[in-house]
Amino acid sequence: MANWGFLGAGSIAASSLAPAVHAADRPRLHAVAASDARRARALDPARVYTRYGDLLDDPGVEVVYVALHNSAHRTWVERAVRAGKHVLCEKPLGLSAAEVAAMTAAARDAGRLLVEAAWNRWHPRTRDLEAVIAGGAVGTVRTVTSRFDGLAPAAGNYRRDAALGGGALYDVGYYAVSAALAAFGWRAPRVVRAEQEHWEVGSADSATRFLLEFPGGGTAEVGCSLVGGRSETFTVTGTGGSLALDQPAFCAGAAPSTLTVTGGRARHYPALDPYRLMVEAVDAAVGGDTGVHLVVPAQSLLIAATLDAVRGHLRPDPAGGHRGRVRPGALDGAGATPL
Repeated sequence: MANWGFLGAGSIAASSLAPAVHAADRPRLHAVAASDARRARALDPARVYTRYGDLLDDPGVEVVYVALHNSAHRTWVERAVRAGKHVLCEKPLGLSAAEVAAMTAAARDAGRLLVEAAWNRWHPRTRDLEAVIAGGAVGTVRTVTSRFDGLAPAAGNYRRDAALGGGALYDVGYYAVSAALAAFGWRAPRVVRAEQEHWEVGSADSATRFLLEFPGGGTAEVGCSLVGGRSETFTVTGTGGSLALDQPAFCAGAAPSTLTVTGGRARHYPALDPYRLMVEAVDAAVGGDTGVHLVVPAQSLLIAATLDAVRGHLRPDPAGGHRGRVRPGALDGAGATPL
């Protein structure tokens, strides 16, 4: 059993991670650090801190969960592992492949575990998805459609702020990208084209859509937005069949879900808590269990490199203008605008 400490007491920590730690069989929520002590106490830890550094100085904390805005991940992950703590960090682990590589190296040098908290990757349906495709149930994968449209964040939310690592691509786009990479066996893709729009000039992206091409010629159409209604879509077509996830394609857990493969029996999954599965797996790994499922560093690095490539495709070119940029309003919440 490990003692856990949270850096941050925001919505995900309060709604999902703290309940998961409390419900799990072994972990214990030892401490929470937040600028607002009331929010920290609401998570029901044994101790409350108002400075993150004080939590890292607490010898009773063995595992740190980093629940801060995206641009703060690298700083506090590296400080945590150097303080001798194992770390579970919210996705995206870093804002670039270079950040992820540096964080991974810091954890390795400190002899500490670092895991990206892509909670849906612990859902048995997500794990079965990869196993079914790898087992050849759809033949060679040719096309993937992967899209996550989420609700618009309120004014002032960090998701609207590019400087804090906000935007649809880093937030809900992460799920769509990781699923597409998994479908193609975690091979590195090439960005063929990309489109993006923003809530306003200088803000983070409100919607991004792009086409990835994989070695061998397979392609994935990936899209994400934070402008309207909630919709999650994931389908795979191969030389020997197709596969689909019912809604919600990525964030299943609170309700029953289904994985459907053509020519085979649909697999049904009961409502469960992937956050708890994630917490228990990390806790077990910290205790020395080498057989538990974890998101591995190589996959975190590939996801970051793919997001880098998408963002690079959208940078201004020397002739002026913005390569691949979409006119304001060209993408709607349903993502109907073609590439």
